[in-house]
Amino acid sequence: MLDSLGLDPIARTVTVTGTSAVQAHLAVPTPARLRAAICGASSGSGAGAVVIGSVHDAHGRTPAVGATVIAEWIELTFGKAGMTQRISRRTSTTREKGWFSLCNVPSPGIMILMATRGPDSTAMIDGEVSASGFHRRDLYLGPSRAVATAADRTRKIRVGDGLLSGIVRTTTDDRPLAGAQISIVDGPNTRSNARGEWTLTDAPSGTRMLEVRAVGYYPERRAVDIVDSIAPVRVALTTCKSVLDTMKVSATRTIDMNMLGFQERRRSGMGRFLTPREIDARQPVVTSDIFRSVPGLLLERTMDAGENVMMRGIYEDRCVPAIYIDGHWMSGRTSGDLDGFVRPNNIAGIEVYRAGQVPARFQPKLSGCGSLVFWTK
Repeated sequence: MLDSLGLDPIARTVTVTGTSAVQAHLAVPTPARLRAAICGASSGSGAGAVVIGSVHDAHGRTPAVGATVIAEWIELTFGKAGMTQRISRRTSTTREKGWFSLCNVPSPGIMILMATRGPDSTAMIDGEVSASGFHRRDLYLGPSRAVATAADRTRKIRVGDGLLSGIVRTTTDDRPLAGAQISIVDGPNTRSNARGEWTLTDAPSGTRMLEVRAVGYYPERRAVDIVDSIAPVRVALTTCKSVLDTMKVSATRTIDMNMLGFQERRRSGMGRFLTPREIDARQPVVTSDIFRSVPGLLLERTMDAGENVMMRGIYEDRCVPAIYIDGHWMSGRTSGDLDGFVRPNNIAGIEVYRAGQVPARFQPKLSGCGSLVFWTK
């Protein structure tokens, strides 16, 4: 275990005399002792967590010395002036054998991890630190996204040399799931066959984000290492029915409270707000038509998701915003799904937030993009 953590075990002397048994007590240090060994003794009771790991090149898996590892997360501060949020960051440079450590990160908590060295980098992946205050993650560097022509960017073509395969099954009866959509974020996509099997060719090598989606199932999003001779990836999707059985709910509408909050945030001056009158003036046929004339937004047509609403992000020129409907984050859904979820004549208000101005309640994670918030009648 110490080898896997990149730590040198402490040598112990054992004296063997004659043929009698010799007893020696061996143990792995607790997470608190490991944090102290890596980051130094803490001066207070609120010692932060530590993230360690190693960075390697995707081709050959050789250690990447001198690579930069970045961790970012959102911190909320509550004071007399209200709640404020900021993005905190820790950086580390890999040492011998590509080893790195990031000290004093939140625990428990979710952050974004990324490694880069010259033209090579990883994707921004989600990292979750447990309450133990210790997290380990190896990263693999691959060539950055190739510079495509204007026509290629329109068609969302990404150039890569990696190969990734796997199988999609259901969690309830372990049967193969045909027709599931599998994609690498900002990379190639494919669908599973009748046996649930799939293969992604021309995938960007290195540590990337894999997304698996199927109608009637909760989407799966995980980090994968696209390296030489990688084993097939097994993904099990959970149905909505297995999580929430059929039930009848009776409740009064909270539209008045929702719109009261809508008006309060509108007076704050942060974001852009669209009322039913402004929506009707645009004469939309489907919901995505509303955003054709909203400054800072554009519609990008894709082969699988139709027209997707895009905006400028912190880390890239174009990104897909998070979607909220009546205060609920539509996890795993993008703006390309809007036309099937919300009809223009059923919208009571829309809030549009760019990256860096999103209220905390509408920021599901540190994505570097903004959010679209819909309130229905």
